Amino acid sequence: MAYTKEQYEALKSSIAQGTHSVTYGDKTVTYRSLDEMKGIVWLMKAKLFPDKKPTRRCFASFDRGFHKG
Repeated sequence: MAYTKEQYEALKSSIAQGTHSVTYGDKTVTYRSLDEMKGIVWLMKAKLFPDKKPTRRCFASFDRGFHKG
């Protein structure tokens, strides 16, 4: 499915306002939950901006098993 930047911005704005309905142009879409909306934003972002890969950071933690006390 092809998304537009107008749809992307409208959905982000709707999330920021705390509403579940998004209107862009002459269409209105009602989402079931905030999680659904966030998932669609992530999908739109991946399709509209393929160069920008989401970054994740992982930090390692090591313990030698020595305990004080």
